[in-house]
Amino acid sequence: MRCRQCGGDNPPGARFCNLCGTPLEGRCPAGHANPPGSRFCGECGQPLAAAGPAVPPARFVAPAAYTPRYLAERILTSRSALEGERKQVTVLFADLKGSMELLAERDPEDARKLLDPVLDRMMEGVHRYEGTVNQVMGDGIMALFGAPLAHEDHAVRACYAALYMQESVTRYGDEVQRSHGVPVQIRIGLNSGDVVVRSIGSDLHMDYTAVGQTTHLAARLEQMAKPGSVLATAETLRLAEGHVQARRLGPVPIKGLPAPVDVFELTGGEPTPARLQPVAPRVLSPFVGRDAELAHLRRALAQAREGRGQVVAVVGEPGVGKTRLLFEFTRAREAEGWRLLETRAVSYGSAMTYFPLITLLKGYFHVEHGEADEVVRDKLVRQVVSLDDRLKDAVPSLLLCLEALPAADPLRSLDPAARQRRIGDAAKRLLLRETQRQPLLLVVENLQWLDPETTGLLDSLIDSLP
Repeated sequence: MRCRQCGGDNPPGARFCNLCGTPLEGRCPAGHANPPGSRFCGECGQPLAAAGPAVPPARFVAPAAYTPRYLAERILTSRSALEGERKQVTVLFADLKGSMELLAERDPEDARKLLDPVLDRMMEGVHRYEGTVNQVMGDGIMALFGAPLAHEDHAVRACYAALYMQESVTRYGDEVQRSHGVPVQIRIGLNSGDVVVRSIGSDLHMDYTAVGQTTHLAARLEQMAKPGSVLATAETLRLAEGHVQARRLGPVPIKGLPAPVDVFELTGGEPTPARLQPVAPRVLSPFVGRDAELAHLRRALAQAREGRGQVVAVVGEPGVGKTRLLFEFTRAREAEGWRLLETRAVSYGSAMTYFPLITLLKGYFHVEHGEADEVVRDKLVRQVVSLDDRLKDAVPSLLLCLEALPAADPLRSLDPAARQRRIGDAAKRLLLRETQRQPLLLVVENLQWLDPETTGLLDSLIDSLP
């Protein structure tokens, strides 16, 4: 018997999952417990399928149906090398808190109309950071980061996915609260550990054996999390150190474990951490041996100041000092008076359209993490109009890039390719107009991880440099 919470196999007749402790019995809309496999409630006679959220629709049943094609192709290409391998992963459990009580009074079809967008947003967050949704459990999901696609930063990706899911579902929940008077919140649990990949089917379903308490802990943290929160173990926080902010809740007793477990609540994250900016100059080692490179950059800067735009590529092996070179150059006396805009691609961002551009625009418009859409729109409109009133027609595209465009705006109805072109054109016009007001120094790091759309934008900007 398979647990709908963690996907674990259990012997016939079991009342609770032997991996995560979730009750295996079915419950009717009125809340009566029924033995596993029952189709009708033994207390009130109602069909158990009417519970609505406990049974996911067909499009959520098979991983092949909801996994993006580019991820599916990578999984199927590498599955023969993965089967039988031991992998370190981060497990994510997320569900809609109190969904049965929340939707029991509604028609099943109406309930699904409210619930399915939540599942869509959960899975979007997982796929955004190249995780895989291994199972959909009616009102929640189980996802893996680090298998079947191997990632060294699997814990970071899982944390960012969880924070993105909370932010996305919160926005959706605000709409549902206004339109239906129903509160919608999710809870998420994270834990990192080892699994052994047994097999990966052609339908992308992965069978695995958890080593120790890998899956159990993640499921337990999800169940104890407050609505709207993300709980993680110390192991996950250790692997994501420096990339997220968290609040320690202290040792918490976990059912099935002999000793309490240190639990943390995620409070925020920085998707593109600047590796050197926060560091005080006095703690950096002396900068020596790059006189020729600095001279080259200074010559390019002088030519650009005279009106002849320049592009410089900085290439070198990892750890050779490319970031430090740019840090010293952009903070040097010669760069005073220049508008500095910095962004960087990240390994998990190559599948996200315009990810470095989003970071760049947030810095340009001084957008803080978690700010309301109305605040973002006000900042953007005021700054664009002050730069050039003729750029007002670019505002919707820039807002779309920052995910702050109103839902009813007609720009959202365009096909994705058209929207991406509009965003690229708007960003290019904005940056080129900025160069007419003051010298502009644009730094983009980690070009090897750029998405195709950002690459196209940079190519277009370079063509305009002369």
